[in-house]
Amino acid sequence: MVEAVAPVVEEEEVEVAVREYDGGRDRDGVEEVERECEVGSSGGGSGKMCLFTDLLGDPLCRIRNSPAYLMLVAETATGTGGGGGAGGKKIIGLVRGCVKYVASGSTRDKDPIYTKVAYILGLRVSPTHRRRGVGKKLVERMEEWFRQKGAEYSYMATEQDNEASVRLFTGRCGYSKFRTPSVLVHPVFRHALGLSRRVSIVRLSPRDAERLYRWHFAAVEFFPDDIDAVLSNALSLGTFLAVPAGATARWDGDVEAFLASPPASWAVLSVWNCMDAFRLEVRGAPRAIRAAAGATRLVDRAAPWLGIPSIPNLFAPFGLYFLYGLGGAGPELPRLVCALCRHAHNMARRGGCGVVATEVGALDPVRAGVPHWARLGAEDLWCIKRLADGYTHGTLGDWSNAQPGRSIFVDPREF
Repeated sequence: MVEAVAPVVEEEEVEVAVREYDGGRDRDGVEEVERECEVGSSGGGSGKMCLFTDLLGDPLCRIRNSPAYLMLVAETATGTGGGGGAGGKKIIGLVRGCVKYVASGSTRDKDPIYTKVAYILGLRVSPTHRRRGVGKKLVERMEEWFRQKGAEYSYMATEQDNEASVRLFTGRCGYSKFRTPSVLVHPVFRHALGLSRRVSIVRLSPRDAERLYRWHFAAVEFFPDDIDAVLSNALSLGTFLAVPAGATARWDGDVEAFLASPPASWAVLSVWNCMDAFRLEVRGAPRAIRAAAGATRLVDRAAPWLGIPSIPNLFAPFGLYFLYGLGGAGPELPRLVCALCRHAHNMARRGGCGVVATEVGALDPVRAGVPHWARLGAEDLWCIKRLADGYTHGTLGDWSNAQPGRSIFVDPREF
């Protein structure tokens, strides 16, 4: 989820007004704040590489596919104009949030427990107004809306080494460290990747994919109750099931037969088109790095049959496909997952993407089969806070104190 929360360490407070985002008058101001808070940038022309996100003119693109969502902006109570505010006011911060039902575990009878949770993302504070309480005010106002919507928990994601963000949420906003999934990223080469003849890959309909996911993931943490809406979304490009070659004859496309008697090894994943929602761009890269990356592409284009890994042009706007719902079972699981990832790579190549990415739990067995370049990925930290006084399932206790399971479901709508 690599939610890159810009540094928002708070000290001296400043008078600001926090209100709901108004697309008609706030877009320019929001885009200015986003530019000022490029990931990895400390501002002021530090010369370091940073990751810029182009929301393609839609500041709500990261949340608008969720069941309920809200975006808040913070603006100076008085000012000299500019920044997209009204009446001489200036937007200096923003935050996004959404609410949905997800699995938080299972009962003693192995029935899934669904809990209403809120996700807070996209917290940004202009570098000129940090250390003044703006980030905390945005979070608190968003939590008020979460409570109004009946959310029992709020959670957020950031990189583990984003010390400023971790301090804000755990030190000042009452969150606790919860889960540590990893973002695994693989570049899209100019050449297509070969697929093993020992693996059969079958595309599932959204309805069959929902059946399979509810059967396998129902009690996995953060599995969304509205998975049918996720799978039928226009950005979801398909769900693919991999089994050893010849195993499909046992069920011949009948998912109910598959669920009744699954093969000894199988794997599944779905592909989400982030490229049509936002684009990424690495800025500030030294000329030598850009030249070296370009050279790999030239070689790959000239001799694709060699299968030489090439670095895509990440220094211009590029898109990504996100792989979600990775799961499966059996001794051949890593090999089957790898085959699915290679299939997704080829989809991304045809779609003009720069990278494919996924996010998996620290203990998830699918991790061993996901091809990735370590230097492109990140170690995430999810923090959680209980908002409600009671618990949906009483004696089962506080989810924020629960031990992690092997797997975690990452909703592509909020990646």
